[in-house]
Amino acid sequence: MENYHIAVIDVGKTNKKILIYDQLLKLVDEKTVRIPEIEDGGVLFDDIEKLKIWILNTLSAFANKYKIKIISTSAHGATYVLTDENGNNVVPQVAYNTDPGDDLHKDFYKLCGDPVELQKSTATPNFNLLINPAKGIYFSQLKFPLEFSKVKHILLYPQYFGYFLTGEICADPTYVGNHTYLWDFINKEWSGVVDKLKIRSLLPNRFKYPWDVLGTITKEIARKTGLAKDVIVTVGIHDSNASLLPYMVSMTEQFLLNSTGTWCVIMNEKEEVKFEKDELGKVVFFNMNAFWKPIKTAIFLGGMEFEYYFELLKRIHHRKDFPLFNSTIVQKIIDEKSKFILPSVAKGIGQFPDSEARVIENGKVFTLEDIQSGQFVPELFNNYEETLAVLNLSLAIQTKVSFDRADMTRGMKVFTEGGFVKNDSYNTLMTSFYPDSEFFLTDLKEASAFGAAITAKAAYEEKDIRSIASFISIDKKPVPKNSLVGLETYYNKFLSLI
Repeated sequence: MENYHIAVIDVGKTNKKILIYDQLLKLVDEKTVRIPEIEDGGVLFDDIEKLKIWILNTLSAFANKYKIKIISTSAHGATYVLTDENGNNVVPQVAYNTDPGDDLHKDFYKLCGDPVELQKSTATPNFNLLINPAKGIYFSQLKFPLEFSKVKHILLYPQYFGYFLTGEICADPTYVGNHTYLWDFINKEWSGVVDKLKIRSLLPNRFKYPWDVLGTITKEIARKTGLAKDVIVTVGIHDSNASLLPYMVSMTEQFLLNSTGTWCVIMNEKEEVKFEKDELGKVVFFNMNAFWKPIKTAIFLGGMEFEYYFELLKRIHHRKDFPLFNSTIVQKIIDEKSKFILPSVAKGIGQFPDSEARVIENGKVFTLEDIQSGQFVPELFNNYEETLAVLNLSLAIQTKVSFDRADMTRGMKVFTEGGFVKNDSYNTLMTSFYPDSEFFLTDLKEASAFGAAITAKAAYEEKDIRSIASFISIDKKPVPKNSLVGLETYYNKFLSLI
C-alpha cells in the first residue's frame, strides 16, 4: 500500500483544526486555533479571512513534514459564504448565533410561508437566532443590500473551503439538507424558499457525494503552501454527518446515535421524511446523510442544561465529581415523585419549547432567577448526590422524548458518544427506559475529522466508501442494564408538570 497522508480541515464553531492522517487512517498530527467572532452593532461575524490565512500557514507547515496527497473538509452547520464571481467575500460573514430579533423571524415567515408547512416540505424546524441558513441569507439581504447586490455565488460552508482550494463549485447532500429551509425533501430540489428569496441563480447547480473529488488545488494554493500541484480535494461534509459516517460505513444493522455535548443530537436513518402531529413545531427535523438518505433528528441543549445546574452545585458544595449511579437514591426520588428539574435553561429550544425552566420540590416552584440569586434555593440543593440524580432523571427523560421522536424502535442498538459518556447515572437511566435495547458508550476520537478522513481515503484510492470499513475501529463499551420500579410513572408526572 502506498504511503501517503490526508489533511483534514475541521472547522468547528469553537475550534478550527487541521489534522493529518496516514493511509491507515491513524491520526499522526494536528494543529488547533480559536478565532474569536467579531461583534459590531449587535451582530456577530465569523472572521473567515483570518481563518483562511491560518489554513494556508498550517498547510504550509505540514507540507514540509508529510506526504499530503488529498485534503478533505468537515464544517459546522448553518453557515455559507456570499462571494462575487472571483470568490471574494462581498457580504460580511454573519455568524449563525446572531440574534436578529423577533421581527426578522416574523417577516421571514410572512415572505416564505407558514413554519409548520415549511417543516413538512423542507424537514426544517423553526430555530431561533440564525441557525436556519435561509434566515441568515434573508438577514444579510436586509442588512447589507448594496453588498448583497454583488453576490454571484452562495457557497455552503464545507464547499466554500473546497472552492478556496480548487476554484470548483458544487454542493453535497449533508449540507443542503441541514435545517437550511433551502432544500425540498419531497421533490429533491432547491425549495420554494429559494425562489421567495430570489437566490436560485446564486446556489450551486452541481451536486456530489462528500467522497467525490472536487478538483486539484490551484497553482496559487500550491505556491502559497508548498503542496504538490496534484493534491486533490474532496467535496466536503457537514460535521455531524461526518461523525455519523464511521458508524454507517462499518455497521450493517440499524442503530441510533446519541451524540452528546452542549447540544444532544439524536440521529436515526429513515427511508422517508414523515412527521407525527406532535413533532411539528418542535425541534425535530431530518438531516440528509452522505448517501442522500434522510436522518430523523431530535435535539436539545442537554449539555448546557447539565452545566448550568452543575456550576450552581459546585459553588454550593465545592465539589466537581460525577457520582456513580446510586439505585437507592434514584429509586427514592422515583417513589416520592416530589422532586423535578424541568427544562429548559435556554428558552424556546428543544423538545419542550414552551416549558419554563424551574425546580419543583414538594409542590413548591423555584424559578431560575430565584435559584441564581440565592434568594430562594430548594432544600434539595443541599444534597449534592440527590440533586444530580434529579438532574440526570430530567436529562434522561428529555433524551427519551428525543429518542421516541427520532423513531427509536424496540430492540434498536444505541451508541452514545461525547460528554455524557462520563455520566454513569444518565447512561444507566437510559437502559432502564429501554430494557430491550443494548446501549454502548463509544470513544471515537475527533469523530467529525475522522469521518472526513474516511471520505478522503475513499476518494484518493478510488474505492467504494463502504470498503473502508476494515480501517474503522470503534471501541464500544456496553452499559449494564438496570431496572427501576415506577420509572414510567415518574416520567408521566414529569410530562404533566410541563
